[in-house]
Amino acid sequence: MEVNFLNENRVLEMNQGESGLGKIEIAPEVIEVIAGIAASEIEGVAQMRGNFATGVVERFGKKNHGKGVKVDLTDEGIVIDVYCVMEFGVSIPTVAQKVQDNIRQALLNMTALEINEINIHVVGVQFDVKQPEVEVEEEM
Repeated sequence: MEVNFLNENRVLEMNQGESGLGKIEIAPEVIEVIAGIAASEIEGVAQMRGNFATGVVERFGKKNHGKGVKVDLTDEGIVIDVYCVMEFGVSIPTVAQKVQDNIRQALLNMTALEINEINIHVVGVQFDVKQPEVEVEEEM
């Protein structure tokens, strides 16, 4: 299977060979969504980092599954950058490796695309903040 990068159209065109049934195009946003879901499935990833716009959209009830994922189509291939917050106490290298493996496998299964690089950027650590228990005094 041959993949052509059409940066001017921002799509990946996949040639199926001699089947003659037509072409397949995959938008980078599809890759972002698949990678975002695959990353958030891994235990130890607390959340994906978004920007102000994704925060506003999510406040209106729409989930942005591509949040924290950036896809670059280069001449060398596909480069994915993942920005995430890890849970406190996990082994960051181990969790990051699992995220890379899960994204690579999910994209291979769903799109048959080989990814050149999957870069994990840990942008924060989330601590479990327990709410202090409030004692209620009984009135007599």
